[in-house]
Amino acid sequence: MYPEKRTCFKYSISMNREKELQAFARLLDVMDELREKCPWDREQTSESLRPLTLEETYELSDAILANDEKNLSKELGDLLLHIVFYAKIGKEKGSFDIVDVIDRLCDKLIYRHPHVFSSTQVENAAEVIQNWEELKTKEKDGNKRVLSGVPASLPPLLKAYRMQDKARAVGFDWDEKEQVWDKVEEEIAEFKTELKALGTDEASRARAEGELGDLLFSIVNAARLYDLNPDTALESTNRKFKNRFTYLEEKTIRQGRSLKSMTLAEMDEIWEEAKKTIG
Repeated sequence: MYPEKRTCFKYSISMNREKELQAFARLLDVMDELREKCPWDREQTSESLRPLTLEETYELSDAILANDEKNLSKELGDLLLHIVFYAKIGKEKGSFDIVDVIDRLCDKLIYRHPHVFSSTQVENAAEVIQNWEELKTKEKDGNKRVLSGVPASLPPLLKAYRMQDKARAVGFDWDEKEQVWDKVEEEIAEFKTELKALGTDEASRARAEGELGDLLFSIVNAARLYDLNPDTALESTNRKFKNRFTYLEEKTIRQGRSLKSMTLAEMDEIWEEAKKTIG
């Protein structure tokens, strides 16, 4: 996969490292037992685990956003279980095992960090990223296009951010970040034009959705240029909206009323109260 097989740097196994190795070996033993003796675990395939892995990944994301260190440890364990599970299935098929998984990861990390494991010099993190992308295009696994490493199944907002970030790493970006606002304003104008002409026919709606997509893409681009993560930002707003709306709903219920029976002005009053009370 990589131009040459490299060995990891040598190190002595400290007492703490020995504990880590024992803990990982215990997990592998537990996985072996589960695969052999548990009817549910025995039936699983890579395909059946995939949606569960996605769910665990989002639960890990929730713990990170909530700054919940206790659950972060738990969710990392759940995700690690899935990695070991896939490796166990691969070993049963004779395709790969956990050693292959770890060795390929170590080889990749060493190859893509020549400033650490070789003589390459870098000035900052931006140069590290640029070298990383250049090295990826030279690898022998077919990943020879800048954007080919962006998973097709990523959520659209995150996919837009990653594609733009990868393009930036090879120099495809604005000279000055402030220039992006001209593009944002252009996309807003084009979207408004399509909205004015919006009809009920499929072609009209497709044009409007296309312009909306262009506008969202430009907003993501602006966020990236100012070193803001749009996915994290939107999720923060989602949580804020949920908390405030739940406050509004619960206060309405305590008053023996229904949201549907309230005027917008009445709801706005409680909404402003929620903003002051819970932020």
